[in-house]
Amino acid sequence: MEIYTNLPDNELIKLLQSGDHSAFKEIYERYIFILLNHAYNKTRNREEAKDLVHEVFTHLWAKHDAIDPAINLSGYLYTCVRNAFLNQVAKKEVQSRYLLSLEQFAAQGPVIADHRIRERQLMDLIHHEIESLSPKMREVFKLSRREYLSHREIAERLDISEQTVSKHVTNALKILHVKLGAFIYLAWFYIIF
Repeated sequence: MEIYTNLPDNELIKLLQSGDHSAFKEIYERYIFILLNHAYNKTRNREEAKDLVHEVFTHLWAKHDAIDPAINLSGYLYTCVRNAFLNQVAKKEVQSRYLLSLEQFAAQGPVIADHRIRERQLMDLIHHEIESLSPKMREVFKLSRREYLSHREIAERLDISEQTVSKHVTNALKILHVKLGAFIYLAWFYIIF
């Protein structure tokens, strides 16, 4: 092992590129304390500093065959620690935003469920009122509002005049407005206040 302690960094990198575990161990022993100190100065937390440095050495081993032997090893490792720290800060920020979003969602959970229940009740009421229209008016209204057919297309399909189609749609809307108007107003008033 003493052979490795006397080797310059670029020679250690060449050996590391070939998968030499002893070269990796020498790099680790040569830089571990310096990098731990550097990481601690950034994090101010010993455990986080250890995690960062171990992440850097894990990355170093994972990419050992792609490292350029001409690089400045100490500069490369310092940069890796800085990047790992910045990634950690970014992850914490994302986690913080996610937790805040989750808290906001949980705080309004019952309200959302209540809105969905009221929305479903309103849809059921509208459906019931549409079904209570006269058969021909109901059929014209459904073709107009659910299948999005024009008055001309409805007239051709049902073999009635466009004017009759228009009259059925207008009357259906008036009936629904009268029957649903007060309920919709109250629902809107309740939602706002």
